[in-house]
Parts: sequence; structure tokens; C-alpha cells
Amino acid sequence: MFQIIEVDHMKQRSLSAFLFALIVQVFAHAQNAVKPGAFIVEPPTLINLGFEWQISGDDNRNAEVKTAYRISGSNQWEEGMPLLRIGGERVFRQTEHLDYTVPHMFAGSILDVTPGTEYECRFTMSDPDGVEGEATRVIKVRTRAEPKAAEGGRVLHVYPFEWKGEMQQPSFQGLKAAYYGSGLGDWSVVSEKTVQPGDIIKVHAGMYKADALNYVEPNGLSFDGTYVLTAKGTEEKPIVIQAAGDGEVIFDGNGAHTLFDVSATAHHIFEGITFRNADIVFAAGQKRVNGASNLTVKNCRMEEVGIGVTTEFAGSKNFYIADNIILGRDDRYRLRGWANPGVYPPNQLNSYIGIRVYGSGHVICHNAVAFFHDGIDVSTYGSPEKEQDLKAVSIDIYNNDIHLVADDFIEADGGVHNIRVMRNRGVNAGQCGLSAQPVFGGPAYFIRNVLYHIPNGFAFKFLAKPAGLYVLHNTIIGENRVGDIYSNAHFRNNLFLGADAPRHIIAVFPLATAYSTYDYNGYRPNKNGSPQYVWAAPSSGERTNYGITVKENGKEFSSLKELSAASDLEKHGLEIDYDIFNALQAPDPKKPYGVYHATDLSFQLNPKGKAIDKGVSIPNINSKFSGKAPDLGALEAGEAVPVYGPRGQRDECFYR
Repeated sequence: MFQIIEVDHMKQRSLSAFLFALIVQVFAHAQNAVKPGAFIVEPPTLINLGFEWQISGDDNRNAEVKTAYRISGSNQWEEGMPLLRIGGERVFRQTEHLDYTVPHMFAGSILDVTPGTEYECRFTMSDPDGVEGEATRVIKVRTRAEPKAAEGGRVLHVYPFEWKGEMQQPSFQGLKAAYYGSGLGDWSVVSEKTVQPGDIIKVHAGMYKADALNYVEPNGLSFDGTYVLTAKGTEEKPIVIQAAGDGEVIFDGNGAHTLFDVSATAHHIFEGITFRNADIVFAAGQKRVNGASNLTVKNCRMEEVGIGVTTEFAGSKNFYIADNIILGRDDRYRLRGWANPGVYPPNQLNSYIGIRVYGSGHVICHNAVAFFHDGIDVSTYGSPEKEQDLKAVSIDIYNNDIHLVADDFIEADGGVHNIRVMRNRGVNAGQCGLSAQPVFGGPAYFIRNVLYHIPNGFAFKFLAKPAGLYVLHNTIIGENRVGDIYSNAHFRNNLFLGADAPRHIIAVFPLATAYSTYDYNGYRPNKNGSPQYVWAAPSSGERTNYGITVKENGKEFSSLKELSAASDLEKHGLEIDYDIFNALQAPDPKKPYGVYHATDLSFQLNPKGKAIDKGVSIPNINSKFSGKAPDLGALEAGEAVPVYGPRGQRDECFYR
């Protein structure tokens, strides 16, 4: 009897163990299987499209999303980069109490498509553990076209008060008279005849300069010297303020803090005008207060200014800032970083930022920016707002030419998803090259940028634990030695060439996530330096570790071969030298405050050099390579150099 009962207990225990193991297995499978959620189409730009696909499950992070796209109505699908798996990464900075965890999703972009064109985009999710739900989404989305004046719009003519010739009708003296119909003194705020959607205000040649201390100042800018514009255009009928074409139009701020406050406007276009002598030319938005939408500033010139264009309002959308020359008030003859006094005193904040934005759908392209603290920035802002339409997503910064900045060429700081920094050229940066301090999940794309002379050795300022970074096909003449850890970063086909500066490390690999990857990159070590490489990463078996530091956990290596043998990094990486270029020399390490000019530099590769055909193919990034494989760096050998800066206008003082 006893034995029979014991046998039954054993059977029951065996059955219970089996059921428990089965439940654990089913539960684990359910947690590892991916479950698609909401699919989000971000505001399209002129040449790029951004997407987010929320998920749950996929605890083992082995799900994927393949991307394909085609012009609507065509038969041929093009392969895009897979969406980036993000989620669970921690972004934090204790000083400002910042602590943000990236939500689980896939996110990514389709790049370099045609403006004003409808595309059909297909996304296919897969997972070895199963997909619980709709695995394929097909979306139609149209890229934006460049904003332009409406046909048949009413034309208003503005003349300076000194105008002596004939005037086309209807005519107005001063911009506010045309925009508002306003008067002088206390009557300057009366707007009984405000401009209408579709109106084109043609501003005729001359100087528009207010005397803010004059109570009956003719321009209607008494006391503060600011044009406060508040009208609303529409997409079909924007409000246009443009040079009439009969000579240079100059709005001189006469030392005003803000020249144009456009933070309450919608669908305004400013074109062909010179602005100067103000702290801020266009104040377009303040954080959590108000901000412009669909602001266009193109083919303009700004000089002796503190900020060109700025908005920090999360609801600002669809700016188009293109083909402008924007010149600050900083030192033009020597490179002076703001934090490192040396032979020369540190740079004073005479000018702050050429262009700064927050919000979504912005395009900043083909601008020449010089003599500022920073060139072009996304606002640092802080943790993203909870509302989807108040996040910094789908922002394009491409083909800009940036010269002589005290801090950084471009900052993606504060960006959330699909921040695209592509084909920019930066020469002379006092602190860092390209920044993500931080990015909140990403992806932030840094693609085919050219950077030269960053004597501090901080090519990429990835601080405050940013997450979700693609660094692809950049040419960097300088070191990449920032040591703060970052997450979910992927480096491919880049060139980093040291200039034999006193700080000898050519590259630091400070990884908080085991799924960050580096491969197919080229490095030119600094001569007579050791170590050359430093690596810090989670221990074997750890997916993430935010407690590691380069100082305490970094492992040092004197060669790329040693680094590769000890890690999973750079299995196809190589060491190179300046002979990979046709004709390019390093900056003089003995002259860190020297100034170099883009017109004197060529970053084209030697077709017989070591960087040729050493890259890896990446869909939608380098599919047009000409050899056996893509070349390393920003410029494929034999291809035309991109147009950096304005298309159609050039300013020699920007380069000399």
C-alpha cells in the first residue's frame, strides 16, 4: 500500500514538473514572440520618410523588420535599411535629473527619395519565436515639395522711407504697414488690415533700420525694435515676404535683441533678404509656450547676428531653412574653444547658434554657417513629451557647410527618432564635431559627413548615455575619444585619421549594450602613441550594463588587430594612413588654434589607396558603389563631390 502511494506521488510530481516546465516554455515563447502594435508615420520631409512600429514581447531581441519602397504605381521595389530595434535602453544624466527609458519599437527611415512624390512603403516583421499579429504593413506616404508662393496671389509692395522713385501699387512704406496696416506710436499694435493667406509682399531695395528709441518710429518698432508677426497662411496659400529683385534688401536690427518674432505664424516664406545686427533674427518658438509652423527661410543672408533661426517649441513643424549664408560675430581668425583656455583666451559667447530647432518635419539644408558657438542644433530640450505630435522626430540636416565654431558643428541633442545628419562639411571646431547629447532611442543617422580639424579629439560627442545611433560612411580628420557610454550604436564604413595631437588615442569604444556593433571602419593611429584604442563593454552574458566606465573598465590596445582579437569589434576593420587620399594632409598638431579653409581641402580618395572597396554594402545607403564593394569614408572614388552650402550663391568671406 505504501509503495503504491509513493509511486502515485512520484507520478504526480513528475506530471507537475512536466506541466510546470511546459508552462515556463510557453510563457517564455510568448515573451520572446513579437507582437506588433501601433504603426506611426512621422511627418515626411522633402527627401526622407520616417516610421515607428511599436511592439511588445521579443524579450530576446531577435525580431527584425525588413523595409522596401517604390514610387506609387511602379513595379520595382527598392530595398531599404531594416528598421532599428530599440527599447529598454536607458538615457540619463544625473546633474539635470534626466532619466528616460526608451520604449520598445522598431524605428527608421527611407532615405534620399524624391520631393513631392507619393511612395508605397512595405514593412515586414519576422521573429524565429513567432509574430503574434499582422506581420506586414503597406503604407502610402507623400514627400513634401519645396514651399513656394501661390499663383495669382495679391502682390503688396514695400518701400523704405527714403525711397524717391516711382512706387508700384499698392505700395506701403515699411513692412508693418503692408503686413498689418498699422500706424505709429501706440497705434503700431493696431492691425485692422492684416495680410491674408496667399499674399506676396515684395520688399524693394534699400535699408530698413528702425530707431527703437523714437516714439513715432516710422517702421512701427518703438522701444524694442522687433517685428512681431502673427498671421497664418496655409499650405496652398503661404504668406510670402521676399526681395523684389531691384537691389539688395537689408533689415538692420540696429542692435535689437530680436528682429523678427514669428513664433505665432504659420506658413510664412522669407526669401532673398539680408538681415543683420541683431541678437536673434528669427525667434520662432519657446519651449512649452508657442511656436511657428511651416516657416521657410531661403536664399537669405544673415550677418553680425547671435542666432539665425531658433525654435524650442515641440509643436513647431515643417520648417524649411535652405540656401542661406549665416554669419555670427565670433573670432574669424583663430579657433578658440569655449572651455579650454590656452595660447589664446577662451571664446566669449558673442554668437550662440546659427540654426536651432525642435519639433518635427524640419529640413535644414545647403546653408553656410560660420563664426558661432554651434553651427546647427536640435534643442537639447530634455525627455520627450508624451504626446506623439510633440516629439523631435523626422528632422533633416544635410549638405550644410559649417566653418569655425567654438563648440560643435552639428548637435542632434534632444532628438528622439529619425534625426538625419547627412553630407555636411565641417572645418574647424573648438570642442567637438557631431553631437548626440543625448538622443532618446533613435535612430539618429550620421551619414557621409566630412569633418576636419577638431583638435580636442572629440569627433562624436555622444554624452548623457544616448541610444540608437547609426554612424555610416563619415570621413573624420581627428580622433573619436569621447568616453561616456552609449547604447545601440552601429558604426560602418567610416574613416578616422589621427593628426598626431598630444592625446594619442585614436578611438574609444564605450558600449553600454552588448548589441552595439563596429565593423568595416578605417583608422589612422597617431604616431608614437600607445594605447591607440580603448574598449569598455558589458561582460560576457550581459545584455546591458550602465555601471561601467571607460576609466574603471576600459581595456587598452595598441593595434586594431589586438582590439579585434579581444572583442567582437572590427573583424573587417583596418588601419590606414593619409595616402588613402589624392591630396590631403593632416592639420598641424602644433597649431591647434589655426584656421583651415574648405576650399583648400580635398577629401577625395586615391583610387589605388587602401580604403577602396573595403566597405560593406548597406541598403539605401551605398547601393551605387562602382567597384567590388563600397569605399570607406564619405566620398566614393570617382563620384562627384556633394554640393556643400548654398546652391547658387557663394560668399568668399565665408572661406577667407
